Amino acid sequence: MQNRNGKYDLVSVVGPTACGKTSLAVELALAVPSAEIISADSRQVYRGMDIGTGKDIAEYTREGVTVPSHLLDIVDAGEKYNLFEFQRDFLAAYEDIRQRGAFPIMCGGSGLYVESVLKGYRLLPVPENPELRAALEEKSLEELTALLATYKQLHNNTDTDNKKRAIRAIEIEEYYRTCPVEERYFPQINALTVGVMVDREVRRERISRRLRERLAAGMVDEVRGLLDSGLEPEQLIYYGLEYKYLTLYLTGAMGYDDMVNGLEIAIHQFAKRQMTWFRGMEKRGVQIHWLNGSLPADVLVEQIKKMMYE
Repeated sequence: MQNRNGKYDLVSVVGPTACGKTSLAVELALAVPSAEIISADSRQVYRGMDIGTGKDIAEYTREGVTVPSHLLDIVDAGEKYNLFEFQRDFLAAYEDIRQRGAFPIMCGGSGLYVESVLKGYRLLPVPENPELRAALEEKSLEELTALLATYKQLHNNTDTDNKKRAIRAIEIEEYYRTCPVEERYFPQINALTVGVMVDREVRRERISRRLRERLAAGMVDEVRGLLDSGLEPEQLIYYGLEYKYLTLYLTGAMGYDDMVNGLEIAIHQFAKRQMTWFRGMEKRGVQIHWLNGSLPADVLVEQIKKMMYE
């Protein structure tokens, strides 16, 4: 569906963790005829990783009406989902929604994923390079981080969270440096991007409260179940944040209180990095209309609809 002026092909709802963007996207979808949500969250694609990623499927249902959603629960936990795969899957969902006459709403806080859609990045799948990996394996994380910084184009900050991610990031950069990138189809999408922002202290309080709620809801048992299913600790540590800290706790590398305190600090830092990314997106030409996330959802929906249909 397009508005009466045919102005936008997509609405993108972005913001840092705990700002309320998913709830707002659902309310907006209920207020726009035939709207469907495409998730742009790099971890909610994984099956069985629900509490730790904030994948509240029940949130997509209001008063018996369920908003169709895409790119949730599409990959088994333990696998590694990348930007190329996200673009491929996003485009398939986007074109399907449009062909059915429905309207797509993209929602997520993974800035690189969002920006790849809004700026139409053309990417190629990058194969593994065993020789390069073997050579890099001997280097420390600090050395890998310094090496990654020598490339012109850097990936997400989480690329330097651990050696495996840093090595993969260097592998990608080296591939693009040495191999000509063929033109790959990705449409230029005319999108309205709205950002949900709350006061920093409000965000910090929400993050802390939400962490306590997720721990009470069984987040430790969720990670324990993933480990019991046969996943190696390193596979979960790869995903960072909740899965990193809870795995360290469950394997005896951290005490419970240290785990909770460390995780809380890490999530606050993550939210700050998300905002830094979105500010960078604005500098790179993506216009984000920032909304006050402390306002009632119906007020925010009306603000967005006004931008959509004027």
